[in-house]
Amino acid sequence: MKKDKTGITYEELETKAKEYIKPSELAEIKKAYEFALEMHDGDIRLSGNPYIYHLLNVALILANIEADADTIAAALLHGVLNHEKCEIDKLSENFSPAVVDLVKGITKIKQLKFNDLSESIAANYKKIIVGLSEDVRILIIMLADRLHDMRTLWAVEEDEQKRIAHETLELLTPIAHRLGMNQIKSELEDLSLRYYKPDVYFSIVDQLNQTKVERDNNVALMIDKVSELLNQYNIKHKIKGRAKSIYSIYKKLDKGKRFSDIYDLLALRIFVDTEQDCYQALGIIHSKYRPMPKRFKDYVAMPKTNMYQSLHTTVFGENGQLYEIQIRTYEMDEVAENGIAAHWSYKENGSNTKANIQSAMEQKLQFFKEIMELKSLNSSEQEFVSSVSEDVFNNTIYVFTPKGDVIELPYGANPIDFAYRVHSGVGDTMVGAIVNNNIVPLNYVLQNNDIIKINTNKNSTPSREWIDMAFTSQARNKIRGYFNKIDKDEYLKKGQEALLKELKKNKISYNDFIENEVDYILEELKLADINELYINIGNSKYTPKQIVNFIITEEKDKEELILDKVIKTKVHDNSANKNDILVSNIDLIKVNLASCCKPVYGDDIIGYITKGNGITVHRKICPNVNDLNERIINVEWNNIDANQKRYDAEIKITAMSDKDILLNVIAKTSNSNITVTSVNSSHQNNNYIFDIHFRVENLEYLTKFINDIETIKDVKSVERTIK
Repeated sequence: MKKDKTGITYEELETKAKEYIKPSELAEIKKAYEFALEMHDGDIRLSGNPYIYHLLNVALILANIEADADTIAAALLHGVLNHEKCEIDKLSENFSPAVVDLVKGITKIKQLKFNDLSESIAANYKKIIVGLSEDVRILIIMLADRLHDMRTLWAVEEDEQKRIAHETLELLTPIAHRLGMNQIKSELEDLSLRYYKPDVYFSIVDQLNQTKVERDNNVALMIDKVSELLNQYNIKHKIKGRAKSIYSIYKKLDKGKRFSDIYDLLALRIFVDTEQDCYQALGIIHSKYRPMPKRFKDYVAMPKTNMYQSLHTTVFGENGQLYEIQIRTYEMDEVAENGIAAHWSYKENGSNTKANIQSAMEQKLQFFKEIMELKSLNSSEQEFVSSVSEDVFNNTIYVFTPKGDVIELPYGANPIDFAYRVHSGVGDTMVGAIVNNNIVPLNYVLQNNDIIKINTNKNSTPSREWIDMAFTSQARNKIRGYFNKIDKDEYLKKGQEALLKELKKNKISYNDFIENEVDYILEELKLADINELYINIGNSKYTPKQIVNFIITEEKDKEELILDKVIKTKVHDNSANKNDILVSNIDLIKVNLASCCKPVYGDDIIGYITKGNGITVHRKICPNVNDLNERIINVEWNNIDANQKRYDAEIKITAMSDKDILLNVIAKTSNSNITVTSVNSSHQNNNYIFDIHFRVENLEYLTKFINDIETIKDVKSVERTIK
C-alpha cells in the first residue's frame, strides 16, 4: 500500500497493537480495517489522501495510548454510517454490539453543529457531548479523530480553519483535560492556536527558536548534574528535558507576563520507580539547588481531579538559571499523558477481564464524576456507562433539527414543546410534525436523539387545546401569550366602546372623564392605566355602570360640599376675592381651566363639577360641555386688573406656503403682549399647518393677535383650537 505523508499503513497499526493486544482480538481490528477499506473505496479527503489514511491515523493515535481492541476497531469504522453503502443492519451483522454502539455514538456526536460558542453555551455543549457519549471510549475516539483533523487542517479554507480551531479550543480540549489526556490535549491546543491566531503562534515560535540552542545546552547541563546527584543516593531514575507547549506560553503571555518571565521554558521531568522515591529525589535536589518560594506543588498527595499526580518545584539551577522540575513515577506519567485511556488497556492487575478493568477505573477515575456531574459511580459494570446518560440528562433529552442543531428538552416533551423551543414563530404556525421521517401526532413523546421536522403554514394559528397538550411551561406560556394578546385587543376595544356609551348615556363628557375622573378611578381600582380599565370592562370584570357610578352615585365628597356651600352662600363683594374666577361669587375653591378649549380672561365661560379635581372651567362654546346639564355651574371672571395673569392659548394657522410665515407670526407677538411657548408645523392637502402655543393676558390681546396674523401674506385662516 502507498503511504500518505505521515507514512501510516495497516501493518504499522497492527505492529503497534500487537505490543499489548491479544492475537485473537487483533482479528477484529483487521476485519474492521478491511470493512472500512471496502466502504470508503474511492473516497478522498481534502488533503488529497484516501479517506482510509485518516482512519488509520486515528486508530494509530489510539494504539499509541493503548486503547482496547473495540475502540480501535470502532475508530476504523467511525465514518461508515455516513456512507450510502452501509446501513446499521449491515454493521451489526459483521461486528459485535460493543463495536456497533461505539460507532453509533461517535457518528451521533459528529452530526452535532455548534454555531454559538459563547462561554455559557460552550459549557452546556461540553455537557451535551459528554452526555451523549454513553461510553467514555466514544470521547477518546472523538478526540483522536479531531487530532488528526487538526494535523491536516491546512487543507481547508481559512474561515473553516478558524471555526474548527475555535471549536476545538472551546469544546474539545477541556474534555481532553478532564479525561487527563495531556498528550492529546497539548497537541490539540498548539494546533488550534496555529490556525486560530497564526500571528501569535508564529511570534512565539520565532522567540523560542532564537533561544533554542542556549536552552538546549542549559537543559543538557542540568540533566547531567541532577542525574549525577541522584546516582550518589542510588535513586533509579530517568530524566528528560520537557518542552513547554506553545499554547501554554501563549496563555501566560496573554495574562501579561513577559517572555523572559516564564520560568518553565527550562524544564526537566524526572521519572522514578516509587512514590517514596519522588519525595526522596525532591529532598536531594533541594539540598543542592535553592527552591524558588511559592513554586512548590504536591499533586502526589493531593492529585488533580483528572487523576494527575506529580511533584512540581522551581529551583535556581546551573548558571543561575531557573528550572521547573517535575518528579513522578512511570505509572503517574502514563496517567498524566493518557489519562482515562491508560486504564482501558488490558494490563490492570495482570488481568485481561473487562470486569477487573472496570474495577480499576472505579477506584481511580473519580474525576469522571465531576465531568458528568454524577452523584456517585455505580459499582455495577453495566450501570457504569448508562449512569452517564441518566445522571447528566437528569430527565433531560437532546433532540435534533433536520440540520443537526441540538435542542435540550425535559423528558416527556412533545413536538409542540420542540417547536416553541426553536422559535415562537415556528410554534404559532405549526401544522404537523415528522419524527425520524415518520408523521407523528403533536402529543407524541419525544425520545433522546430523535430528529424532528416541524411543518408550518404562515396562515395557521395555534389551537387553544395545545395549552393542555404542551409539556413544558415555556410552550404553555407562549401559547397563552398568543391568545392573551388576541383577547386583550378584543377586550380593550369592547370595553372602550361600552364605557363611551355609558358615559354618553349619563351625559358625562369623555374629555372631562379622562382629564378629571380617570386617575381617581384607576387609583380606587388599583389599575395601571386607562387601557387596563377598558380590558377589565371588556372581559366583564367591571361593568360600565360600575365605573360611571364612581362619578355620579358616590357620597358627597369635597366638591359636592363646595357645591352646597355655593348654593347656600350669599353674594359678597368681588373685590375681596383672590381667585381670577368666581364660582357663584364664592372664592377659594379649587378651579382648573380646561385643556380642551383653553379659556382666557374675557371668554364666556361655564363650570363643570368634577369628582376629585374641583371645578373645571370651559368656554361656553366648548363642544365637550354643550350637551351636559347636570353638574354644570355658573362661573365668571373676577376683577384681575391688578393680577396681570397670563393664560395658555392655542391657535391653528393654515397657510398656502411656509415662506417667512413663522418669522412674521413671531413679529406680531410684540404688538399683542404674547409669549410663544412652542410651535408645531405640518403639511396637509397642499396646505401648511402651524400650531402655535402661547401665553396671553386676556381675550382682547388674543383677538388682536389673531387679526394681525390674518393680514400676513399667504395665510388662509386662523382659528382657536378646541380638542
